Amino acid sequence: MRVGGSRVTLDTLVAAFKRGATAEQIQDSFPSLSLRQIYGVISYYLDHEDEVNGYLGERQAEAEAIRLQIESRPQYKEFREKIRRRRAELIDA
Repeated sequence: MRVGGSRVTLDTLVAAFKRGATAEQIQDSFPSLSLRQIYGVISYYLDHEDEVNGYLGERQAEAEAIRLQIESRPQYKEFREKIRRRRAELIDA
């Protein structure tokens, strides 16, 4: 779910709110959103905490399943090793 036609997801705003960020602090990070939109998301979250947390849990489980699927591919390990070698070369240079 995205907020008000923006690219900012519900997950992102709820996570910031749960970390203790105020609406104003969230807006500093996402200036494309109005305070009204941010307060609306916070209000919706507080009114529907169980449902939103269920949705967020499902999204997390889907993301984990996709991560495991990607990591199980043989080319993943090769690619990861290639990136590690390159990073080590840059650090040593």
